[in-house]
Amino acid sequence: MRDDVRWMRLALSLGRRGQGRVWPNPAVGCVIVKEGRVVGRGWTQDGGRPHAETVALAQADAAAAGATAYVTLEPCAHTGQTPPCCDALIAAGVARVVMALQDPDARVAGRGLARLRAAGIEVALDCCAAEAARDHQGFLLRVTQNRPMVTLKLAMSVDGRIATASGESQWITGPEARRDVHAMRAQHDAVMIGAGTARADAPSLTVRDMGATRQPVRVVLSRAVDLPQKGPLFETAAQVPVWLIHAAGAPAAASDAWQGAGARLLPLDTPDVDASAALQALGSQGITRVFCEGGGQLAASLLDGGLVDRLVVYTAGIALGADGLPGVGPLGLRRLADLSRFELMERREIGADLVQVWVSR
Repeated sequence: MRDDVRWMRLALSLGRRGQGRVWPNPAVGCVIVKEGRVVGRGWTQDGGRPHAETVALAQADAAAAGATAYVTLEPCAHTGQTPPCCDALIAAGVARVVMALQDPDARVAGRGLARLRAAGIEVALDCCAAEAARDHQGFLLRVTQNRPMVTLKLAMSVDGRIATASGESQWITGPEARRDVHAMRAQHDAVMIGAGTARADAPSLTVRDMGATRQPVRVVLSRAVDLPQKGPLFETAAQVPVWLIHAAGAPAAASDAWQGAGARLLPLDTPDVDASAALQALGSQGITRVFCEGGGQLAASLLDGGLVDRLVVYTAGIALGADGLPGVGPLGLRRLADLSRFELMERREIGADLVQVWVSR
């Protein structure tokens, strides 16, 4: 059992390399071990193919016969653009498959497990299941709730402010923290902001200075598409995806201008842009992981709806005062019992700042 945990954790670490790069597929990792030695390893490749098992089996070649395969999610059992991974494992002659989680996707959902066992392969379940559930949370939520996992990022002063009273926010945190944010962007399928942030900051929302070859989708929630038709988002929409989620009846002129620039518009059947409906729209498009960098109003909307799965707070050693803009807008709460509670998972210093990572309970 100890060896199983060791190899599964290696598979999980490999799978994380695909986060932000493989949607709508899960970021799976696979390690093939024979006589205590790794003979093959792989992770889901950019765009979702080839799958992790296929990559690991190709590396292992004939050495896969009689080996144990460690896979972070149940091998697929359906034929899509690639043949089923469970059939590839069977054909390779592996003797044992250890999986962290079963796949809730109706096309798999125990079928991969059953086919492996029917072929005489020993199957072990739930190895490092809690760790795998965290890694695959976005995929699992998309399949079961049709919404992506949401990471809410806040960069604040020690008194919880994200900008001065005049709206100045660049830069509250230092360069090390900002570089860390770029690394987090790269691990998500999409970066999301509200219209207010788009207008006030003119952000580019890209991953920079990290050798990134694949950029996240840039999502803006804007009821009436009343956004500046200039600046990084508009000017690069044809090169890096920009999706605008808007309410019903948005002005045609603004919508046409953004579509002409290369943006994609996702209309909602509502008179306003509800955060939950916006996430459902993203889930329907295959997005599994969203990194929210919006302002206080969007943060409050997500928190109020119980839609924040991970909260990342960067705190700088400055105070902006009560007239500064709060990191989270009004929630209308009257009792502490109504608050969403998060569990602290990580705390570290980064340059002159502090970062805390919290997860929903």
